[in-house]
Amino acid sequence: MRLLETHGLSVQFGGLRAVDAVDLALDAGEILSLIGPNGAGKTTLFNLVSGFLKPSAGTARYQEREITGLPPYEIAALGLVRTFQKTNIFSEIPVRDGVATGFHLKRDAGIAGILLHTRRAKAEQAAVERWTAEILAFTGLTPWAHQLGKNLPYGKQRILEVAVALAASPRLLLLDEPASGLNPTETNDLMALIRRIRDEKQITVLLIEHNMRLVVGISDRVVVLNHGKKIADGPPGVVSKDQTVVEAYLGRGFAAEAAAHA
Repeated sequence: MRLLETHGLSVQFGGLRAVDAVDLALDAGEILSLIGPNGAGKTTLFNLVSGFLKPSAGTARYQEREITGLPPYEIAALGLVRTFQKTNIFSEIPVRDGVATGFHLKRDAGIAGILLHTRRAKAEQAAVERWTAEILAFTGLTPWAHQLGKNLPYGKQRILEVAVALAASPRLLLLDEPASGLNPTETNDLMALIRRIRDEKQITVLLIEHNMRLVVGISDRVVVLNHGKKIADGPPGVVSKDQTVVEAYLGRGFAAEAAAHA
């Protein structure tokens, strides 16, 4: 089933066309990596799809529904949820509370119900506590549940971002450079988690990443952007042999990493 589709998606900032007529298709159950040099338009494309930017041209459809121009909260409520590169969003609150905030889209008791402790609000709160415990266990964050986010090891801070996104019950999860700054052991843990997110929770994953070992190790497909344009789309082993990609990514080790995992 086609989950996400863009046609001619573009955005222009003054004279710069940051994303240039990108066609992208993502099927349910895929892990797709979006790669390219710095400034290629990867995060801008994420911003367009998730509603944080409005396109200059083109369309985006999610589950066959037009989402072009919808605000981020409406897109998230439909099940398209993203993370950001920053790790300090929940730094000053306990990990458990940070994850619990991710469930706000599933709550409908209202402020009055929460303040008046209605039966419905109490039932929702009990459900949130149960769901939070499940997410903490799934992501391996239970031992840090009562720690402030800023006191977690850096690798666990990256996992916390994923955990908060999972709490929003995505069907499609967009991860923006989740392995940034991770050591090899932390990267392996993240790779295992992304596979489990797809295999155990049936969540489709679209990620931006510069870590080619992770990209080649988990991706069903790779899309390459350069100067805002899509220059390649296919399995890692095929894309790594594309001469245009080799030139755009010269010195970044993509071809060598793909060969090592072939």
